[in-house]
Amino acid sequence: MIKPEITLSVLKDIRELNVVVVHPDDQDGEEICGQLRRLGCKYQMFWPELDVLPEGTDLVLLAVRPETLSLKYRWIGQPSTPALIPVLTFENPITITAVLQLDAFATIASPVRSAGLLTAIAVTLSQYRTRRALERYIDRLEQKQAHSQLIEKATRIVMESRSVDQSDAYKLLRSQAMQKRESIESIANRIVKANELLNF
Repeated sequence: MIKPEITLSVLKDIRELNVVVVHPDDQDGEEICGQLRRLGCKYQMFWPELDVLPEGTDLVLLAVRPETLSLKYRWIGQPSTPALIPVLTFENPITITAVLQLDAFATIASPVRSAGLLTAIAVTLSQYRTRRALERYIDRLEQKQAHSQLIEKATRIVMESRSVDQSDAYKLLRSQAMQKRESIESIANRIVKANELLNF
């Protein structure tokens, strides 16, 4: 069962969103903007081209139409690309391919109804944040692995140069880091670079 505080948190976040609507000023566009106003979101509307997203954009509602399929939005597919919800006027293999390339978590169908937008936004925000958190976690693991390999390499260099075992070599690294008030990764990096320079 969903906890009420989670629902309230999601709704609060939605009210604070800065939304960009890339959509014609037609009936669907008016319905979308009207619903965003009722939700309390701040929004800006553009059509059809948008070279740069306004600063602080949290969510993009993008009309996927024949006239937009040929456009190249440079801000799509970047690490900084915000959550995105396609608005579809029809379905065919081309539009489905476009939606898949947008890596969207939800879509809104035309004609836009009074129900559906809030759910699409909530699902998209939740999934987008989950994915971003997973990406950050993977980055941390990769950095940790890289640091571990660096320390292991420096430890081997110290073992060979000082004729000590692995435990003593690591203690020497740690001692140097504490004396210089630096991270052990920083000390290891300098040892590895110095060794590479001497070998060269």
